[in-house]
Amino acid sequence: MEYLLGIDIGTSGTKTVLFDKDANTISSRACEYPLYQEKNGWAEQEPADWWNAAAEGIKHVIRESAIDPREIKGIGLSGQMHGLVMLDAKGEPLRRSIIWCDQRTGKEVEDMNRLLTPEKLIEITANPALTGFTAAKILWVKKNEPDVYRQCAHILLPKDYIRYKLTGEFATEVSDASGMQLMDVPKRDWSDVVLDTLGIERSLLGKMYESPDITGEVHKEAAAATGLAPGTIVVGGAGDNPAAAIGTGIVSEGSAFTTIGTSGVVYAISDKVAIDKKGRVHTLCASVPGKWTVMSCTQGAGLSLQWLRNHVCSPEVAEAKAKSVDPYEIMTAMAAEVSIGADRLLYLPYLMGERSPHPDPDCRGTFFGLSAIHERKHLIRAVLEGVAYSQLECVDVFREMGVSIKDMMICGGGARSPVWRQMFADMYQCPVSTIKAEQGGALGAAILAGVGAGIYKDLEETCRKLILKKSVQEPIEANSAEYQKYYKLYKELYVTLFDSFKKLAQL
Repeated sequence: MEYLLGIDIGTSGTKTVLFDKDANTISSRACEYPLYQEKNGWAEQEPADWWNAAAEGIKHVIRESAIDPREIKGIGLSGQMHGLVMLDAKGEPLRRSIIWCDQRTGKEVEDMNRLLTPEKLIEITANPALTGFTAAKILWVKKNEPDVYRQCAHILLPKDYIRYKLTGEFATEVSDASGMQLMDVPKRDWSDVVLDTLGIERSLLGKMYESPDITGEVHKEAAAATGLAPGTIVVGGAGDNPAAAIGTGIVSEGSAFTTIGTSGVVYAISDKVAIDKKGRVHTLCASVPGKWTVMSCTQGAGLSLQWLRNHVCSPEVAEAKAKSVDPYEIMTAMAAEVSIGADRLLYLPYLMGERSPHPDPDCRGTFFGLSAIHERKHLIRAVLEGVAYSQLECVDVFREMGVSIKDMMICGGGARSPVWRQMFADMYQCPVSTIKAEQGGALGAAILAGVGAGIYKDLEETCRKLILKKSVQEPIEANSAEYQKYYKLYKELYVTLFDSFKKLAQL
């Protein structure tokens, strides 16, 4: 038998999944670890925790499946993007990793804009300077921890640290590296202009690969720590969302996926580089060689419904407990009782500020049109619609950029609701589908490993064969027309409230 291993290094934990060559899950293991927040806005993790979780996960799936480790033909890595891992000359971490959600680098973003100009940054890196991206984190360490920076011999991303621990190679791949803001994204390589201007040595960065390329082999020490066979190949892999794209079959132009978790992401594939000069959405290299992606990230998607559940919907939570069902099932069923527009109630999902399509830390969540006729079911409906409108606003930016979206997959917790899925189909005006086996980034990483190992010959054809749809919801034309009336007002509200949000932030 031939097996493939997918390792997904997330923020809350690492998931290790063993698949057969038909993408069936043989065994899986999730191992959690802490997040350190010593100051407001800081977020760090220990690279050693990632490695221990990966090693434990690998040992578990090999032991539980009782396979010969030599039958694992390839390993793919997926992981949280934008994190900064700094190693000394001996390959030891110099400090905790500053991860994707850390917000300490506001001054460094200002420095980047001054040194390179916002226009030049977008032209080269395809994105505006962002606190979450890796380049600003490097500048922060350079400025605030000069002793650490002087000792630094290697800079890696989280999943690439696991690659180093498995193979001894200092390497990365285009999808994850393009979220560092150090790449010439159209050229799919490090940018000497950016590196020289920011004073970051190219020698610190890993060798660049495409996602299915073989980047190294498991060495003896890693084999002893994990139970893997020495010589097992490790491919480039991908960042978490680019890997999830592979795992949901989003590999060709015209296809996209929406993820509704705490945040909301829309991710679309393009055959050419498409850059939004206004910086409303991100452009990255895709995990499919020769393709690019446009990606949005909104901060308060599923978080908005969770907030409503925790603070407003106590009766529904109690009812769900009595019936042994998920509270969201009851809440979304209530929303289905209300007509489109929630009796003229709109919701702006800006509980955590916003990132796409409004990069604005000061905007805040808003119910607009609240009246005495509204009940909890109206609030629920308004929240579901508001989150969907926020994703539609991002999709509109994609289409404005010439990125076609004809078919949408949906995943994450929000995908479980048929009510919400229908809203997305109606608003996007295209079919919205779920997949049969949702293993996300781990499956995408494993498929990339299969391509690198020669088990699969063509990435796009393989995904069409392996990734099967579970449900498809077609748009309802009459609903689409009705939503458009409210969507027009929804878009006006951010513009109308912009100055008020800024004044509120100063109080």
